[in-house]
Amino acid sequence: MESLQQHVAQAHRSGDYNKLLELIPYASTLGVRCERFGNEVVFILPKREQNLGNPILPAIHGGVIGGFMELSAAFHLAIFLEIDTFPRIVDFSLDYLRAGLYQETYAECKLTRRGNRVANVSVSAWQKKRKDPIALARAHFLLG
Repeated sequence: MESLQQHVAQAHRSGDYNKLLELIPYASTLGVRCERFGNEVVFILPKREQNLGNPILPAIHGGVIGGFMELSAAFHLAIFLEIDTFPRIVDFSLDYLRAGLYQETYAECKLTRRGNRVANVSVSAWQKKRKDPIALARAHFLLG
């Protein structure tokens, strides 16, 4: 069985980070994928009927948005830090700013602090305009 570092190294070589996402079944269930642009990775939650929470609006379920953002933060750490195991969530704080409408949703992550055992990540999710986020989150992960 390959280690996380081996999977990440292979993704770096191929430029395809979606193979990493396939390691987590929940990411496949949501349909999460990612694209890398230089040093930036953007995570994408596709428009899927199964992700709806309110079919009247229609709007994406808040739990789906939260799960998408948490997964994005964990994968951001897995891609950019040399760690042996997938990071484990310690704390996740999420602010919903506006409805996540039934359309493609994007997330970007920033490492705000890395210690020996814990890393803090901020996450922003948006739909049409990056400057108009639908949700902001802060996540703390245990490394190793």
